[in-house]
This record gives sequence, C-alpha cells and structure tokens, in this order.
Amino acid sequence: MSDTNPITQDAVDSAVDAALAAFAAAATVAELKSARNAHVGEASAIAQLNARMREVPKDEKAATGKLMGQARGRLEGAYKAREGELAAAEAQARLAAETVDVTEAPVRRAAGSRHPLAQLQEEAADIFIGMGWEIAEGPEVEHEWFNFDALGFDPDHPARAMQDTFFVEPADRHLLLRTHTSPVQIRSLLGRELPVYVVAPGRVYRTDELDATHTPVFHQIEGIAIDKGLTMAHLRGTLEHFARQMFGEEAKIRLRPNFFPFTEPSAEMDVWQPNAKGGARWVEWGGCGMVDPRVLAAAGIDPEEYQGFAFGMGIERTLQFRHDINDMRDMVEGDTRFNQQFGGLV
Repeated sequence: MSDTNPITQDAVDSAVDAALAAFAAAATVAELKSARNAHVGEASAIAQLNARMREVPKDEKAATGKLMGQARGRLEGAYKAREGELAAAEAQARLAAETVDVTEAPVRRAAGSRHPLAQLQEEAADIFIGMGWEIAEGPEVEHEWFNFDALGFDPDHPARAMQDTFFVEPADRHLLLRTHTSPVQIRSLLGRELPVYVVAPGRVYRTDELDATHTPVFHQIEGIAIDKGLTMAHLRGTLEHFARQMFGEEAKIRLRPNFFPFTEPSAEMDVWQPNAKGGARWVEWGGCGMVDPRVLAAAGIDPEEYQGFAFGMGIERTLQFRHDINDMRDMVEGDTRFNQQFGGLV
C-alpha cells in the first residue's frame, strides 16, 4: 500500500489482535459483549480505520476494502466462537447449581404460624379497640392485694386457698401467679384519669388439673368501664356487640343472676350459638356485672359520682365455641395438625 493510504496492514492487525485478546480474556457472556462494544463498536480502533476509507486512493480501495472485510470477518467469527464457549459454560454451571438428587430424602419444613389462641386474643382486642377502648397489660406475678383484696375477696375466700392459687415463696411477700386479669383493671383505675374503658387480655394461672375442659394455664380477656351514668343496659349492649363480632350476626346473649365478689349485681353470661354442631343452643361464656362500690373505693373513686361495669371470658372457651372443639388439651399439646386447621398466619 502507498504512503498516502491511511489504512495500513500493521494498523489493521493491531486492532484485530487487541480485539481477539479482549474476546479471549472475557470470562462471561456479559464481559464478552462489553469487549465487543469496545473493540468493534463505533468508537473502536477498527471502526475508526473503516471511517477513513474515503481517504484511500482510488486504485487501492478494492485491496483496502478486502483487508478491512477480512479483519471484520475474523473478529465476527472469533466473537461467535467465544460466545458459544461462554454460553455453554454458563449453562453447565447453572445445571450443576440446580442439580437435584432425587434419591436424597426431602427436607420438608412448613412455615411457622401464630397459635390460634394468640390470633383469637388479638382479634378480640381489636374489636374493643374499634369501640374506642384501650388495651392494658400487667404482671403475671402479681401482689395479693391487686389479685384479691382490691377486688373484694375476703381473707377466708376459697379462691385464696393453696389448692386454687399458685403462691410464690416466701409466703410473706404475698406474691402469686395471677388467677385472672382483673388486677390489670385495678392498676388501670389507679393509673388512669376517668373515665376508663379498658380491656385486659392475657395469661392466667390456677391449680386445675389438665383435662378436656380445664388447664392450669389459660387466657382471659376482661374489661372494665368506669364513667358517669353507666348501667346494666350499657353492659348488655357492649357484650351483645362483642358476641356478634365473635360468633356472627345471629349470636345473642342472656344474663343469669350470680355472685362475684367484685360486682353487684352480678350475672353469668350465656351466648346463643345458632351454628353449633348438634343444633343451636345456649352455652356459658363468662361472668359480668356492675362494679361493686367497694372496688371503686379501693381505687380511690367516689361510687356516688361514678359507676362502672366489668366482664370477663376465657379465650380457650371462646375458641371452643367458635370451632366446636371438645377437648381443651388439643390447644396445648403442640400438635401442629391442630393449628393447621385454622389456617395459621405466619
């Protein structure tokens, strides 16, 4: 080629050799594409040489064009060959990574979920939050005054006997595992400004034998409302709304006279279950009543100015009613098949 030809054999060979070296050095298809852009793209040396074809003397254009075409052909062939090698290697690596030994014993770990009792307790709390009530919590190791004295339990009341209550040694500390969540109500009255509308869900303890209908550790949700002018009508309306939310729009309650140390008058609360197995029926759900004036006085509240009502029911018992569970032991024995029937939430 003449001295006036800007495209020389050495320049073309240099550009080709640099591109081939870059193709060979690429370890992945992505790196190879980057090398192609750098050595064959518009800003590459081979492209810049090709752009100078207009400067080549006419009598040398054919030979120079052939030189450039051969160079591009070599690069294209080298690129495709290297691309095939890298693609095959990557595919093989993916296959190796995804290989499954069909003879190996499978590991099946189902996703964990919340216990149906925890779900139901939260659902019950949400219902009262929707009515504008507050949720309160308290210690499970409680002082005897909060658990019994402030609620009107006399010193010789049977509930204070060792066979009914877990007392914490030494006895002179007057500590016990709370037998209900009512102490949280007393703490709420002492720590909040009136009026008070509070529900207290939580774990409680009694020295019951574990059987189909009893367990020494169970859960309650108790509520207390203290305001001016509250009556049994407000209590009944609150509980009927709660029952409908728990058991459906056809659910209803009835109140039967009873005695509790911390309410006067007091009542047992039954709930009507229209969808119960074996036919619709009344079932005992919990206790309730108007707060005894002595309880108000113990919390420093004037019973002449304020009135209130209180209620409580078991979470386990509620779960039994909703799902027709006959044996309470199923709830505590840890068999995951029991949880799965409720479609547990992770």
